[in-house]
Amino acid sequence: MLSQRLYNLGGMRGEGCDRERGESDMEIGMIGLGRMGMNMAKRLMIGGHRVVAYNRTPRKTDILAREGAVAAYSLAELVENLPPARVVWIMLPAGQPVDDHLDQLREILSPGDVVVDGGNTYYKDDLRRRPLLSEKGISLVDVGVSGGIWGLENGYCLTAGGPADCCREIEPVFKTLAPPGGYLYCGGTGAGHFVKMVHNGIEYGMMQAFGEGFEILEASPYAGSLDLAEVARVWNNGSVIRSWLLELAQDLFSRDGGLTDIEGYIEDSGEGRWAVQQAIETGVAAPVMALSLIRRLRSRNQAPFSDRVVTALRREFGGHSVQPASSDEREPNEAGR
Repeated sequence: MLSQRLYNLGGMRGEGCDRERGESDMEIGMIGLGRMGMNMAKRLMIGGHRVVAYNRTPRKTDILAREGAVAAYSLAELVENLPPARVVWIMLPAGQPVDDHLDQLREILSPGDVVVDGGNTYYKDDLRRRPLLSEKGISLVDVGVSGGIWGLENGYCLTAGGPADCCREIEPVFKTLAPPGGYLYCGGTGAGHFVKMVHNGIEYGMMQAFGEGFEILEASPYAGSLDLAEVARVWNNGSVIRSWLLELAQDLFSRDGGLTDIEGYIEDSGEGRWAVQQAIETGVAAPVMALSLIRRLRSRNQAPFSDRVVTALRREFGGHSVQPASSDEREPNEAGR
């Protein structure tokens, strides 16, 4: 249990928190009402917390206000609607948007307030930002959040980092957002996002393995008799690889067995890259994560220049046959502009 873990930590005085709040129902500001932020705010309201909501575009703020949130149409208005010591949770895209909002918040928040960054932030950015806030007496808590669009119903897995006493004081929020056993205090500043980064690297590898396995089935001589939705279903009953991802695979194959309505263009949101970078920095071999990341990059280019180079070289040194480019394909120099 988080509180037991926290009370056993005695060496974190350098990351103190000056809050004095212990109610089970809290007041919290939510900044960023995207797919995750909106549903997290809703879950908090269902759990009895008072939510003051702000989004850059006011339409989403209005939507949440109709469901019981207090609407704020500026960061200053959000701060005015929260009593000290404030808790402000941000759910924003990693990078500059977080910096921009923190630059404003550090000027209008008060000593003893807490900012919780629940986005997919690089843990080194947490380390950089902490002193900028702490010089104003503001504490930074970093929380890795997993659960996707299903979190409203099923809860979110939370990994928290930062001042231990701050995390203890806002534990009622963690309890509401997470399912039973679904949150953990991981250590000092950046620890929560670090654990989430590794989680996402593992996620990359798991999804790539499932994708490759189903492709082998689809290309096999038994493809005509195999229902991939049924394969996913039976694997999820007693097998070693049973998982929520297989449940999702069963659902999507039931709707469209050939996945004909989408292109295999795979985005990455950063954490996989950071996990691979961390592995390199610490000398840890992580070939599955690395190859899964490279496969995502490759998916975005259906006719990469590197393949044409290799094909041309094989023709030049061995006289191997090549397939001519289609008439609608761009010339190499045009593609590189």
